[in-house]
Amino acid sequence: MSKFFPADILLPKENIDKWAVVACDQYTSEPEYWDDVERIVGDKPSALNIILPEVFLKKDNSRRVEKINKTMEEYLETDVFELHENSMVYVERQSNGTIRKGIVGVIDLEDYDYTQGSHALIRATEQTVVDRLPPRIEIRKNAPLEMPHILLLIDDPKRSVIEPLKNKKYDFTEAYNFELMKHGGNIKGWFIDDNNIRGVQNALDKLIEGKDDPMLFAVGDGNHSLATAKECYELSKNPLARYALVEIVNIHDESIQFEPIYRVLFNVDERDFIEKFEEYTNEHGDGKYQMFNFIAHGAAGSVYVRSTAKLPIGTLQNFIDIYAEDHPKMSVDYIHGADVVATLSKSKGTLGFIFDGMSKSELFPAIRADGSLPRKTFSMGHAEDKRFYIEARKIK
Repeated sequence: MSKFFPADILLPKENIDKWAVVACDQYTSEPEYWDDVERIVGDKPSALNIILPEVFLKKDNSRRVEKINKTMEEYLETDVFELHENSMVYVERQSNGTIRKGIVGVIDLEDYDYTQGSHALIRATEQTVVDRLPPRIEIRKNAPLEMPHILLLIDDPKRSVIEPLKNKKYDFTEAYNFELMKHGGNIKGWFIDDNNIRGVQNALDKLIEGKDDPMLFAVGDGNHSLATAKECYELSKNPLARYALVEIVNIHDESIQFEPIYRVLFNVDERDFIEKFEEYTNEHGDGKYQMFNFIAHGAAGSVYVRSTAKLPIGTLQNFIDIYAEDHPKMSVDYIHGADVVATLSKSKGTLGFIFDGMSKSELFPAIRADGSLPRKTFSMGHAEDKRFYIEARKIK
């Protein structure tokens, strides 16, 4: 029985290039990026007006959330959208010289479990930080619309699900074709016909046929957003909210490249952190060493420590969490790109870490064996490669 379904998809009727903006959890230390997006959008209807970029998150977001929900209602009432019933969209996203192929549809949140060690059909790839969910829940719980920046991975080495659509797309009706803002590349979408929707569903079923521990989807991007959708559904039991709009992609697609997500610490005594890091790992680590390059107050260095986890990020994140307990003024940001780490680590009291990431071939076996990975372990490409909000769906 299929676990991926068509949806009643809403698309903006006009100015889709100004409508589409990048995922809200990007550029979290670069407010100037979002200021520029606001300038580009101007007074046009835009996804920017119905999301809350995390760079602007505060302890109390109630006024902004209320405005977001009101704007969603206005967009629905003023005929901003065109409805495409019972649809799936085949997507080709061209960025940095590659084309990522995917399919937009909905999954059943009853099939998803983000808890550590889950054996659900849809599993988290990273540890879900429950403390990060409340502001997201506040945004979604009364929202009449959802828009996905969630990418779910399938393990399809034979390329049987998504890739066959590449040669059939010109028989489909075009959904959109435009340039994404701020160097986001080009994106094209086509509505998949009913016969090929069934073909996609049948091919997905075969991926888990006869498996002892079937895992159909692993969350590649948007772990906390999907966890938020799950929590809101559990709170409301609203039948529309039981489903979540996502894009599925094949981990074997040549465009899918795993990039490490680096760490930058703010309001920290750089030397003390490095010394304590070495002391802790010498006491608790095993015989294997892991190397970390760092930038402290603009100066580069490196440190070798005994590993306390299989992946370097596990060793580092484990100690960051421990150190943070005694240093509440310290904050952490999760950064894509070594150049951004270098820029953010120039000031006194900043400490950036650069380290080796994991390969994508390790992901599905690691989740099956050990459960979800440390949070923010990897990223599928750089910030500008992330999914942009385009499609929407009613959830109330």
